[in-house]
Amino acid sequence: MRKFLAILMIVLMIAPERTNAQGCVAIRSTGAMCMKPDATADAHKGWQLNTSYRYFRSFRHFVGTEEQKERLEHNTEVINWQHSLDLALVRHFNSRWSLAMNMPIISNVRSSLYEHGGNNAGKNARNKTRSFGVGDIRFTGYYWLLDPAKSRKGNIQVGLGIKLPTGDYKYQDFFVKNDSTKILGPVDQSIQLGDGGTGFTTEVNAYYNFSENIGVYGNFYYLFNPREQNGVSTARGGTPSATAITYGSSVMSVPDQYMARAGVIASLDGISFSAGARMECVPSTDLIGGSSGFRRPGYVLSVEPGLAYQFKKFGAFATVPIALKRDRTQSYADKQRTRITGVYAQGDAAFADYSINIGCSFKL
Repeated sequence: MRKFLAILMIVLMIAPERTNAQGCVAIRSTGAMCMKPDATADAHKGWQLNTSYRYFRSFRHFVGTEEQKERLEHNTEVINWQHSLDLALVRHFNSRWSLAMNMPIISNVRSSLYEHGGNNAGKNARNKTRSFGVGDIRFTGYYWLLDPAKSRKGNIQVGLGIKLPTGDYKYQDFFVKNDSTKILGPVDQSIQLGDGGTGFTTEVNAYYNFSENIGVYGNFYYLFNPREQNGVSTARGGTPSATAITYGSSVMSVPDQYMARAGVIASLDGISFSAGARMECVPSTDLIGGSSGFRRPGYVLSVEPGLAYQFKKFGAFATVPIALKRDRTQSYADKQRTRITGVYAQGDAAFADYSINIGCSFKL
């Protein structure tokens, strides 16, 4: 079987909120894109280094699936720029078992009016907050369910991992209130480097080759975050409002996140072209543990073209997920407010039009 499935796994939110799936909906890079050749290419024992870089700019605000276009017209939009570099060191024990360590290095910039002088204070009130550092580190064990030596057309890989709260989830910067007043406080949840919780990850990666040149792939990743809240205030250095306290959004939550990908791939002489669909999501309710605290739940459904190259011990890839549907869903706090007041409540979030993912892989 030829080494032509060169873009099989990502995660990663996000995350993670995180890596930020797409802006204010924080899906952290706890499971970023990494190179994963087909199973027969993993038959060697040894080490492999995977590197991947992701960039996006979020600025389009949505409530549900409806874009709030007036935010751009009135210059009140929030803009997030994110650069994340994911370093993954993989140890292959044999053709079926491997262990990976993922360490994201994240640089975020957030521009807004409302966090500083206010949305009605004019364009000169717009300022930026920043964060930079190591994100949440993840360790994952992987296993091919079928013997690669016997199953040459397709295989399924499963992964179980642990995500450690190594990223600074209390990162602070200054909020500029006027020419003479700055307040130091925790930056917005969407640009925090970590989520403050110890999480557990599950992954499924699969492929099937119809011929030497045509195949299909699929990936699924879920991060379970049992911790409900991390205790970090959402008041940006100020005093939480009575409304935030009443509806449980005065401190940041530690949300789950998940991602799914599927598509087709064609290869020729070491070059692979792929086309697929990709979904990244922060749910409003966690599968394990409570769900209170501040979060911006939502999902992005994208079409994802890609290009990959594999040559002996080196591989490289690039994908550009382009958003087709963005949905800022109702959060736990929104639901609480709706229940208490009897008036339907739903917050907004900013999303990107696309993201850029590039990376490479070296067998050491």
